[in-house]
Parts: sequence; C-alpha cells; structure tokens
Amino acid sequence: MARTRMERSSKRLFFIGDTRAKSRAASVYDWDTETQGWILGSFFYGYIFTQVPGGYLAGRFGSKWLLGFGILVTVVFTLLTPVVADLGASYLIGIRILEGIGEGVTFPAMYNMWAVWAPPTERSRLASIAYIGAQIGTVLSLPLSGEICFYFDWTYVFYIFGAVGLLWFVLWAGLVFESPNTHRWISEREKLYIVGALENELAPPSHRDIPWRAMLTSRPLLAIMVAHFSYNWTFYTLLTLLPTYMNDILGFSIQENGWLSALPYLGSAVTAFLSAQLSDYLQEKCFYSTVVVRKALTIVGMTGPAVFLVAAGNTGCNYILAIAFLTISSSLGGVSSSGFNINHLDIAPSYAGILLGITNTFATIPGMVGPVIARSLTTNNTIEEWQTVFYISAAINLIGATTYTLFGQGTVQPWAIQMPHRGE
Repeated sequence: MARTRMERSSKRLFFIGDTRAKSRAASVYDWDTETQGWILGSFFYGYIFTQVPGGYLAGRFGSKWLLGFGILVTVVFTLLTPVVADLGASYLIGIRILEGIGEGVTFPAMYNMWAVWAPPTERSRLASIAYIGAQIGTVLSLPLSGEICFYFDWTYVFYIFGAVGLLWFVLWAGLVFESPNTHRWISEREKLYIVGALENELAPPSHRDIPWRAMLTSRPLLAIMVAHFSYNWTFYTLLTLLPTYMNDILGFSIQENGWLSALPYLGSAVTAFLSAQLSDYLQEKCFYSTVVVRKALTIVGMTGPAVFLVAAGNTGCNYILAIAFLTISSSLGGVSSSGFNINHLDIAPSYAGILLGITNTFATIPGMVGPVIARSLTTNNTIEEWQTVFYISAAINLIGATTYTLFGQGTVQPWAIQMPHRGE
C-alpha cells in the first residue's frame, strides 16, 4: 500500500495531472469525481438515441455512407474537444453527447452490412474480425495516449486520433462497397458464392414491413438484449475506469498506466479472433448446431470474466495478480463475440441492423450509468470500494449468461422471414 499512496496524488485531476511532468502548456481541470463520471458517461447519452434509427436507416438506404458519416461526425467533434473543454465541463459534456449521436449508427450499420456480405458458415470469423477492431483500437490508443500526454500534452491525443479518423473516412469512401452486387472488383465466382449462400435466409425488407411487435416480444431477442446489457456493464466500467484503478489503487504512472490498461483489451482481441475460428469450425466441420455453439461461447465469455473480476477484487495491493486477473477476465470476455454478440445475424439476418440497434440501445445504459455509479462507490478510492464495483459487474455478468442460456436460439425466426406481397 505504501507504493500506492506515495505515487498517487491526493486529488486526481481530469486529463490526468501527471501530464504536468512534461508539459504545462495545456490546461488541467480540477473537476471532482462526480463531474468526471458525468463527462465519461455523457457520450452514451447521445449514442443511445441513434441505435434503432441507425438500424432502420441502414436497412432502408444502405450502410456504407451511414456508417462513414457517423464516424466522420465523431471525428470532427473529437478534433474540437480541446477547444470546448476550455469553455467548461458542461460544454464538454454537450460535445460528447453529439459524438455519441454520430457514432450510434455505426454498429447497426455494420451488422446490416454483414447481413449481405457474410455467408452463414463464415459469419463468426468475419463479424468478429470487425469486432476486434474496437479492441485493437483500445489496445493502441491507451498506451499511445499515455505517451502523447507525457511527451506533449493531452490535447494532442484528440488532434492525432482525429487526423487518423479523417484518413479512415477517405479510405472507407473509396474502398468499401454496399454489397457484393455493387462491388467493382469482386470476382464473379466470389459474388455468386456469397449471394447463393444467403439467398435462402436473406430477403431485404421494405420499410413498411418491419414486424416491430414480433421483434420486441421475441424471447431470443430479449435473451440477446439481457446478455448484451450484462456484458457491456463490465466492458464500459473497465473501459472508462480501469486507468483510474491502475493509477489510484495500483499506483502506476501515466506511462505505465497506458500500457498496462491495454493488456486486457489485447487479450480480448486475441480470444475474439480464436473463438471465431473455433465457432465456424464447430459448425462447419463438427456439425454442432448454431445455438449450441452460441450458448457455449457465451457461457465461457461471461462466467469466466465474472470469476476473475471477483478474484481481482481480492488481490489487495498485489498489482501483479490484479493485472493478471483483470487481463484474464477481459480476455475471456472476448469469447462472447462469437456467442450472443453476433446472434442477431442468426435469428433475423434481414433485420440484423435493427436488432443490433434494439439490443445496443438497452446495452448502452451501462455506459451511461456505470461510470457514474462506480465513481460514486469509490469516492475514497479504497480497495473495499473497488471490490464492490467488481462484485456488481460479476453478478450482472452471471445474470446475462443465465438468461441467454435459457432463452437463446440459433435459427431464423418466423417473423424474420420476408413473405412476398400478393401480386409479386
């Protein structure tokens, strides 16, 4: 404990105070822990409102430009963040809400795009490769942010990552196509393979035919929703507060913090990739049913993290064990990327974007309230307070795993089969 108390400051400053070691040019804000919690959670107040509209608009107008412009909006506000932060916490909260509105359409649009690009036996691999992009982004951004803050100042984090976002948009606009049928360079053989593999389960719905009532009362969808909420509670809690835990409890500097905070997400990316290969192998070569594979991977990907979160909370000041257990916890969480996380594509591929929008709306609530609750529970930054945070996350994970195991399914639902209109 001595190491922790000596190395941490008595009062943590937002846009971390350690930056003063190398740079005094950028502003440092003396915001209390409650304000920090609201700033960290404010992104999700915008993010939650564009989930279902994002899925609907992607299904009706296409995914490519919706996803592209959604990211572009976030990039623009990211570049403006240092300027807005100087105006005050309320302005920063506002711009983060706007960032969330832009980014809220991205995952529904992505799922809608995979619905027309991913054959069933390759679904886990393709969707998970896209999913681990978020993990790899976290792996790179956490340590790089620490180094940028140390050698320059925190404002450059937003400028550099914003510039990278602009470059991404240019590449996306020029290299990505809406579907196999519109791709300029795809071979005829590959196009026929993809279209043929999906012809029996994919029928693009018209906007007037969306079975909203059947969707919202579907047990398989509700099971995904609960699992998604539970997983995101742990994910967002760690994403927003792990650097705080590393600094205040384990006593790591901003440079050490960035690299060590990235370890859990590196592990998650690796296991997500490996579990995707395993999932498709079990279905394609071993002939296990989709529902068995999805449930098995969800159980591992949600109960495993719960066990190791509890273990991490009981390591005291043993920072080696704490980091090891948190890394294992997040790594096992990556397994669920081939479980409930892509089950939307199994039960209703024609409406995958909308389904993801529905479940992600519910699953965004942890991002809104999780950091605020966690910070309110850790006002004194004691080990006992952080144990409570970990125990709550573990319990919610177990509830999600149980619900999905009982009610999850792996086949296209009757309401998701698009019937032809009379006269067609």
